[in-house]
Amino acid sequence: MPMTLDARVDLDRFWSTIEASAAVGKGRPGGLSRLTLGDDDRKMRDLFREWCVEAGLTIEVDAAGNIFGRRAGTDNSLPPILIGSHLDTQINGGRFDGIAGVLAGLEVVRCLNDLGHTTRRPIVVVDWTNEEGARFSPPMVASGCFVGKYDIDWVHDLISDDGARFGDELDRIGYKGDRPCKAGEIDAYFELHIEQGPILDAENREVGIVTGGYPVRGMRASFKGQTAHTGPTPMDLRRNALAAGARWLTAVDDIGWDFAVHDGKATAARLTAWPNKPGILSDTAEAVCDVRHPDPITTRAMTEKMRRALFESAARCGCEAVIEDEWEWGGDIFDHELIDGLRAQAVRMDFNWRDIQSQAGHDAYFLATHCPTAMIFTPCKDGITHNNHESCEPADFVAGLNILLHAVVARADR
Repeated sequence: MPMTLDARVDLDRFWSTIEASAAVGKGRPGGLSRLTLGDDDRKMRDLFREWCVEAGLTIEVDAAGNIFGRRAGTDNSLPPILIGSHLDTQINGGRFDGIAGVLAGLEVVRCLNDLGHTTRRPIVVVDWTNEEGARFSPPMVASGCFVGKYDIDWVHDLISDDGARFGDELDRIGYKGDRPCKAGEIDAYFELHIEQGPILDAENREVGIVTGGYPVRGMRASFKGQTAHTGPTPMDLRRNALAAGARWLTAVDDIGWDFAVHDGKATAARLTAWPNKPGILSDTAEAVCDVRHPDPITTRAMTEKMRRALFESAARCGCEAVIEDEWEWGGDIFDHELIDGLRAQAVRMDFNWRDIQSQAGHDAYFLATHCPTAMIFTPCKDGITHNNHESCEPADFVAGLNILLHAVVARADR
């Protein structure tokens, strides 16, 4: 049966899945702390799989723990449409970040079941592992592996702060799948996500059509110094790796302020050190920083300042510095034809929409390197996110869900 233009999702059913998710892995009041590959992540994965099976989807899990729920099309030889995001959260996370995108994909296929409509191409709903990077660094690691950015053995060998190994935790919770973590041919990828910024809420917009992402450059660096007694050791003989890392972080924060007038941002995200105890100087440290700006040339300039500050900070403290990892994403990465299709659906259904850029990282960034990709943003109150006070109402998802439904079907039926 063909899907009519007035078809709409079941908002109450979608919201019921949001509420059920919010009961798994509770953190601070109102929020979640559902870290990747922990026991609560397993519980949520199990629940998601139950919902997928009830919706008639065929489940596959790959070697990185990514979950794929496949709805057959009338021509299963054609490349599928993927809809996805993530179910893991930050350590002080909200109820919607990533979660809304996975459950939006589930609602699309449930709606198609209600309508009795089988699309020409298969549709696959995806939960990507470790998007947040809150337990295993870097973020978006499993979607990156899926498109060939990372090797699966490297992913399995990642170690968390609690000493757990990624591959061992996959085994422990039963989610190291048999399917290779490797993308085949994909017709298109769609991701719905809360904005994680204040623009849509401030402008009272119902939905944002994502045109691209702020160019982002990040670094993880290590510092090597020497332990010594904090009392008698003269200042000119100290090699304090903790101080070197701290100097770099504050220097990067200053770079952000230097470019803030044009919406540049720099983040001093993380600092660890050993022994990190009173009475002794730390001989090793590791820090993570990133910079971003809407203009890619300016982002490159900020990156070079960040790089120079790294070695200056190390030298100031008599330490050695090594860049252990670098990454970049963002820019004009999303498919213009898909973007036009989302705009057309927003106009046809008379939603109050606007074009918008993403300022955060998403699995869609990696998928965009492999197949045509597009994102939809829905409003969140005051743009608060990565926080237990992250807040949305059911009405905030009406436009995004229905645009997603019709855009996916239009693409899948062509």
